[in-house]
Amino acid sequence: MSTPWQAVGARGSVSIRRARTYGFVFLAAGLFIFLLFARGLPAVQTTTFVLHPGGASQALPIPDLTLPSQTTLYILALLCVFLGGWQLARGFRRVNLVLGIIAGAFVIAFLTWAASGKSFNLTGLLNSALLRAVPIALAGLSGVLCERCAVINIAIEGMMLTGAFTAALMGSVAANVWKWPAPASLTFGLISALMAGALLGLLLAVLAVRFKVDQIIAGTAINILATGITSFLSARILSEFQYLNNPGIFRPVSLPLLSKIPIIGPVFFEQNILVYVLFILLAAVHIMLFYTRWGLRTRAVGEHPRAADTLGVNVFRTRYINVTLGGMVAGLAGAFLILGSVGRFDELMTAGKGFIGLAAMIFGKWTPFGAFGAALIFGFADALQTKLAILAVPIPSQFLLMAPYLVTMIVLAGVIGEAIPPAADGQPYEKQ
Repeated sequence: MSTPWQAVGARGSVSIRRARTYGFVFLAAGLFIFLLFARGLPAVQTTTFVLHPGGASQALPIPDLTLPSQTTLYILALLCVFLGGWQLARGFRRVNLVLGIIAGAFVIAFLTWAASGKSFNLTGLLNSALLRAVPIALAGLSGVLCERCAVINIAIEGMMLTGAFTAALMGSVAANVWKWPAPASLTFGLISALMAGALLGLLLAVLAVRFKVDQIIAGTAINILATGITSFLSARILSEFQYLNNPGIFRPVSLPLLSKIPIIGPVFFEQNILVYVLFILLAAVHIMLFYTRWGLRTRAVGEHPRAADTLGVNVFRTRYINVTLGGMVAGLAGAFLILGSVGRFDELMTAGKGFIGLAAMIFGKWTPFGAFGAALIFGFADALQTKLAILAVPIPSQFLLMAPYLVTMIVLAGVIGEAIPPAADGQPYEKQ
């Protein structure tokens, strides 16, 4: 009967080295919690996590969670050290699951230390994390649609930026020039953003499929084009005519019964309509990708286009359709930044979220729900740096602002060796 280490060894020495590295990382997390968080805290201090968002939330009230700070940190440190020791001695068969437990323990330890002697609204943090994760998840979903048919979409950032600008401008024109009612003007801005994203997706498809331009170069060119055009038009139009940069935003809609569930209700079921659109898209793309003929053809084109062509699948048409759909989803991500969040356009407001979406896609192993889960991690890191600034945590603000991008690099460094893209990803197809 083989041991877990023998099972790991069967996959090669590289996997053994990675497994041992995980063990040392788990141990380091435990020592870090003990030395930097637990040791310097007074034994009598407590941390209070507020579990009700307050305000007009319809969620049923539940009591706050109060924990002894130092004792909680000791327990979390021991948990990490134990898991690290077990990993080094025996090895876990599902090490990624254990890595998630360690990451969760480290985050809880950090929050317990940061809010020691204070109260911290945990539900508010989770709600903010979801909202910040939505554009990243949509960007990741755009990447899934494109790369499943073997077209690398580096241009997601530019598509998001163009979608955001178009949503702001057209939504403002409909609301403030044509005097349409809010629901109609917001819908018009949303549809305009989808069309702008579709046009850039079609441009990428033409460059990559018809002219066989290097997909990385084509995507980078679209990013540069989108950045230049939106910055120029923003300076010439939106800055001079402020009423053209005020489309309004979709208001939160509470779902009956579901919104009353404590913690989960305020986070997932008291959101604006674009968040619900994300949930619907995740389910729809997952079902279509893995349980329909279209999905089978898409995956076949991404894995082995010549075999798919031999069986009668139109490789070029499949790629055109998927990349255009990916552009629409990226445009939706940009529209969310305007119509579902801040309500106005600023230059370069995407701030790398398109590239973080690509990282979420890789971390999620080219699956819709995997990309969404990874986006939640990045959104949590982004929301956390804002909350910690409010708590006046003794960490330089520059490091807090770096948090989402540091998490991106750490995640890619940790999983890039295990994430396997579609076999034909990035390769142009020559029909014979």
